[in-house]
Parts: sequence; C-alpha cells; structure tokens
Amino acid sequence: MAMAMVTACSSSSVILYRSGLVTAATSFVLASSALFLPDDFMLSLQALWVLGVVGSIAAKICLAQPADESLVQYVVDNPVAVWFVGPLFAALTGLVFKEGLCYGKLEAGILTFIIPCVLLGHLRGLMDDGLKVGLLGVWMALFVIFAARKFTQPIKDDIGDKSVFTFNALPEEEKTALIQKLEQQKLSES
Repeated sequence: MAMAMVTACSSSSVILYRSGLVTAATSFVLASSALFLPDDFMLSLQALWVLGVVGSIAAKICLAQPADESLVQYVVDNPVAVWFVGPLFAALTGLVFKEGLCYGKLEAGILTFIIPCVLLGHLRGLMDDGLKVGLLGVWMALFVIFAARKFTQPIKDDIGDKSVFTFNALPEEEKTALIQKLEQQKLSES
C-alpha cells in the first residue's frame, strides 16, 4: 500500500517536472525568437522570463524598466545583466549535465557546453553577434528536443530509488522486522 502511494506521488511529481521543462523550453524559445524576427516585430514576453527567478525580477524592476526595455532586450543590450539572470541558466546547465550523464542524451550533453558558452561569451564580449545568435538557435532547438524527449522516457527513470521513503512509511514494528530480516540475510551470505 505504501509503495503504491509513493509510486503514485512520484509519478505525479515526474509529470510536473516534465511539464516544467516544457514550460521552460517554450518560454526560452519564445523569448529568444525575438532575435530572429524583423526589427519592427516586438514581442512582450517578460512575464515568461521572470517566473520564480528573483534575479530576473530584480533586473526587470531595477534595470530594464527604467530603461524602457524588455528584460530580454535589456540583457541583450547590457551583458552585465547576465549576472542577474545567470543563476537560472546555471541551474539549467546543472540539470542538462545530470540528464546527459544519467541517460546519455546527446542534446543534454551539448547543452551543457552551449548554455555557459553563450552566456559567458555574451557577458565577456568574446563572441560577435552572428556567433551568439547561431549558438542561441542551436540552444533553442536542442532545448526543445531535450524537453520533448523527456516524454519518451519511462516515468520510472525520473522517480529513481524510493525505497527509503517506502521504509520510512512503515510502522515501527515493520521497520524493526525488516531490519532484522536484512541482517539475517547478510549473515547467511557471509
């Protein structure tokens, strides 16, 4: 019974996790797409960028708003603003690194390098605009592939080993009995 509850809760968590990835990928692609559109076509996607990111909210309120620019445009025009939105992308880099190592996803492995290269290249002025936009396009495509492929992966892969939670859900008597049983097995194997 406890195991069924843990699995059901874990499945829901995985679906929320995957939905979050899709939301992040969609937000990123929509906001970044502004760079590929004609100059006279303005998109207002600030709300998609500030979801839950304190640095982005601070940059928007304290820097972008007074300059009468969107957050994305402000970061494009003022590379130092990467320091405000960078933690979001550092977390994303860690996530894709983990996914690349755990599941051997090529797009995640490539994103592990592209994300910091684009941001650091922009921050330090090490890339011309053509290279940055090209890498941004690759980032967008790979992020969409990465998020979409999460839905082809079995849910159990994202749940992981939940035996600790199952054990903790047991009544004390059952925990004690299970520990004794495992100790007996260990002794008999020696």
